[in-house]
Amino acid sequence: MSKKPSQTPYTTSSHHSDKWQERIAQVAYRFNRQYQNQPFDLPTEVQEMPIFRDWITGTLPGRIASCFWEIAKPQKNQHCLDIGCGVSFLIYPWRDWQAYFYGQEISIVARDTLNSRGSQLNSKLFKGVELGPAHHLNYAADRFDLAIATGFSCYFPLEYWSAVLLEVKRVLKYGGQFVFDILNPEQPLAEDWAVLETYLGAEVFLESIAEWEKTIKAAGAKIITRQSGELFNLYKVQF
Repeated sequence: MSKKPSQTPYTTSSHHSDKWQERIAQVAYRFNRQYQNQPFDLPTEVQEMPIFRDWITGTLPGRIASCFWEIAKPQKNQHCLDIGCGVSFLIYPWRDWQAYFYGQEISIVARDTLNSRGSQLNSKLFKGVELGPAHHLNYAADRFDLAIATGFSCYFPLEYWSAVLLEVKRVLKYGGQFVFDILNPEQPLAEDWAVLETYLGAEVFLESIAEWEKTIKAAGAKIITRQSGELFNLYKVQF
């Protein structure tokens, strides 16, 4: 279901004619509403789905969240970029890792929440969150030891992720690693998840694992580690 965002998802005017703008705006709008605890008006048949009940009670997110640190734990003094970070710095143990956190988000609400609270939590490690999409990272080349992108790849086609991979390659230092998750369409939850997310406002793409791995390799990335989850598979790659 398509809805017009109440606010633009990012502010860099050079992106205005970007062909991905409408999709990014839809995804940003969907998550802005969630972060603001706004109600979603869903059909009765969707509300009766088990996956919806798990989502509305809060049990689903913990089951399907991708714990990126299990395959790519940030190390002390590393410079780490969390793309589509949400409120990551507030809920994950960045203080324990002692790694420098940089973020980029399309959700204005998440960006503002982190920028207002991150420095209060740890002003040394928190380096701020930029507003912008994953295929236009607002950071200099060769800057990061680790890049992270979890929880949003399923909202975009593989063509978009080809651009993301090249942009991540640009900002990583030589030898740096990129960890991200992909929706596994073979998992029993996948189709119901796609239906739920579409009604929440963000269409889901059910791309095969084989096509994903072809896209990864075409971008010049080598798969270092894979880890399967209940809905998403985690990948760690190196360029």
